[in-house]
Amino acid sequence: VVAVKQLDRNGLQGNKEFLVEVLMLSLLHHSNLVNLIGYCADGDQRLLVYEYMPLGSLEDHLLDLSPGQSPLDWYTRMKIALDAAKGLEYLHDKANPPVIYRDLKSSNILLDKEYNAKLSDFGLAKLGPVGDNTHVSSRVMGTYGYCAPEYQRTGQLTVKSDVYSFGVVLLELITGKRAVDITKDGHEQNLVTWAEPILKDTSRYIELADPLLEDDFPKKNFNQAVAVAAMCLQDDAAVRPLISDVVTALSFLGQEPYNNIGLIGSSPINNNTTTSHKSQVPIVENHKEKEEEEISVVERQRAVAEAIEWGSNSRNTMQDH
Repeated sequence: VVAVKQLDRNGLQGNKEFLVEVLMLSLLHHSNLVNLIGYCADGDQRLLVYEYMPLGSLEDHLLDLSPGQSPLDWYTRMKIALDAAKGLEYLHDKANPPVIYRDLKSSNILLDKEYNAKLSDFGLAKLGPVGDNTHVSSRVMGTYGYCAPEYQRTGQLTVKSDVYSFGVVLLELITGKRAVDITKDGHEQNLVTWAEPILKDTSRYIELADPLLEDDFPKKNFNQAVAVAAMCLQDDAAVRPLISDVVTALSFLGQEPYNNIGLIGSSPINNNTTTSHKSQVPIVENHKEKEEEEISVVERQRAVAEAIEWGSNSRNTMQDH
């Protein structure tokens, strides 16, 4: 069984995007990228033939639940997050030259029958910077709600732009909410905007939990995932983690506890500490505010560093068993 994608002649994806997708998927091969089997370009017909992903997209199982459909449990959600991060890691660190995906979203993450996740739809993918270049310039494309703020402002694209998009997807997995939901009121329409005040206060992290999870998850494990999402969603791209660090931090969050391995170590979150994002609106800061902002960045970096160490320790412990 295969899946066939036909180019919509009236859609946004034109011949250029079709050719980019064929080229990218012909050159890139990884267990967390959808496999391109073949393509057809005859006259004005444009077809792509993919491996069949029987469970459809993450969006189908997280955001578009049909009546009677069971929600994804916590461990499956974290397994999907880790798979998606591994796909990005391959694009950023293993592909030569590196590739910026540019369109990470829940509808582009496909699932096989074992809930293994694979990235799909590479029509907007772009070769990353090479040599001494730090970014590539591009007309702003992608999906509203997932695009990094600096990319929207300047058109300058880096691998950290994908990291931001991953943070949005991770926040969707944690909350069960859409990146953008026009049925909501005001600030609740944008998931990141709604979550920002909660992400500033670690003691409020539990408010982000999807009610459908019914509190069926380890608290430390949950806080770890939220801390990683918060770092990925930093407005300043420079302080976002590399996707390789995200992969390490998320390792074993998708594993069922084995002799409490999933709960090893202390929580990377200090519930008595309040962190804050950099403001997206220019303001006049006094010395104390600037000091607090610098402390916030350090604390978030520390949280991710501890998450990485936690993931590494868990891996070593699993190997010992």
